[in-house]
Amino acid sequence: MRYYSTNGKAATADLRTAVTKGLAPDRGLYMPQSIAKLPESFFDGMADLSFREIACTVADAFFGEDIAPEQLHRIVNDTLSFDCPLVQVEDRIWSLELFHGPTLAFKDVGARFMARMLQHFTGGGRRINVLVATSGDTGSAVANGFLGVEGIHVYVLYPKGRVSPVQECQFTTLGQNITAIEIDGVFDDCQALVKSAFLDTELNSALVLTSANSINVARFLPQSFYYFNACARLREQGISEPPVICVPSGNFGNICSALFAKRMGLEVKRFIAACNANSVFPEFLASGSYSPRPSIATLANAMDVGDPSNFARIWDLYGKDADAIRADISSACVSDSEILGTIASCYRSDGYLLDPHGACGFKVLKESLREGETGIFCETAHPAKFKETVEKAIGGSVSMPERLAAFMKGEKRSVPLPRDFGAFKDFLLNDDK
Repeated sequence: MRYYSTNGKAATADLRTAVTKGLAPDRGLYMPQSIAKLPESFFDGMADLSFREIACTVADAFFGEDIAPEQLHRIVNDTLSFDCPLVQVEDRIWSLELFHGPTLAFKDVGARFMARMLQHFTGGGRRINVLVATSGDTGSAVANGFLGVEGIHVYVLYPKGRVSPVQECQFTTLGQNITAIEIDGVFDDCQALVKSAFLDTELNSALVLTSANSINVARFLPQSFYYFNACARLREQGISEPPVICVPSGNFGNICSALFAKRMGLEVKRFIAACNANSVFPEFLASGSYSPRPSIATLANAMDVGDPSNFARIWDLYGKDADAIRADISSACVSDSEILGTIASCYRSDGYLLDPHGACGFKVLKESLREGETGIFCETAHPAKFKETVEKAIGGSVSMPERLAAFMKGEKRSVPLPRDFGAFKDFLLNDDK
């Protein structure tokens, strides 16, 4: 399989290059030249397959031309050491719970898969330096996915004061091969520093750099696994019609992987991108004009993105046709007050506890479902990761899982830096010595 750049000004790359470089030389995102459609026999028997079996089949279609089946299946099986169950919340609404991994966030799937694939491609060579910008859960998932992996060092850039205390502890207390960098700015500043690093000639000649954000094909493509599994589990319940899938969206890697799943033959009636106050994508659907801007801080902080990187992939996937995108995807925004109200009402009416991001998905899905439709929304993180917000909403206490409590006991260690590329570059060059 060859991978091309969304900017169209770089040579195509093989999978190894796409994974180890992350970003194309022309600053575009890598895309596979073709998307294999899975056979009808797979979909006919999908309900009888386990999550791992489904994921191995999907992984073969994505990566089977470049990695031997036994090695690829080992990567998949090691990645999926946990389930992503489908839980019914209301009569026609199901929650796809993506928080059962080590850091209790959906990004555990992509981060663990990428760590294993990167090790597969780079074992025994020069030290790989992974740069990752985070608005919340990405940093913890990547840091824990790569923790202790020989030959790889991870730098997590996060905006000062804009991630939850639990999220911050999950990547600042690890040590070993994980370095947390606290940027005096917003998430978009962190993301800009990472992208600039990949384009700096001096830095790339001195260091081997790659990204673990959803701009990396090994991060976002595996997230399609759980959409196939969700539809299989619906069929187990006797629901055969294609569902409506609502994805809380920030950098748009998660919903992008769902769109790839549809191209591979997964029957989905339509998609909804649930956003917080950062309204760039809903405004694009309304006007046809994409106008990125600085992000706004909200209670659903992992979605605080004002210039979603994966918009470039969606734009490319649909042939730069806004009407074609509108035919498959709608979008709506949820305010902070609505997030609190949704958490409270869902808990009161259904006995189901949402995190702020899942609350965005649940609210938008519930308001968008038409008569006779079945909907799935992604519950992307454990509610306890946003303990103060959730407790404020429900007026009661939220128990802290032991895994999260253990992170909170560690010593926070981070490197404060301004939102200045020169300072970031100097730090990387000196830290590698």
